Amino acid sequence: MEYNNAKLQDAVLALLGAFEFDNGRVWKRYDFSVMDDLHKQGLITDPRGHRESVHLTEAGRLKAKTLAEQFFGAGSVR
Repeated sequence: MEYNNAKLQDAVLALLGAFEFDNGRVWKRYDFSVMDDLHKQGLITDPRGHRESVHLTEAGRLKAKTLAEQFFGAGSVR
């Protein structure tokens, strides 16, 4: 699957804006409460701990790929 890089950049920037605090400061990783919620929904493995990554569950992977195509696919309208 090929994605529209400009759309990906806009999405990352939008996420950074959503989690901005302290007049422009942003964390490089996603908000802990969002990650916890995704875990509770069974879409990712437990985000807590010293690891820097999580794994998508099969349900999470399918939903993530569907959303990625919808939002960022080269032929998508957004």
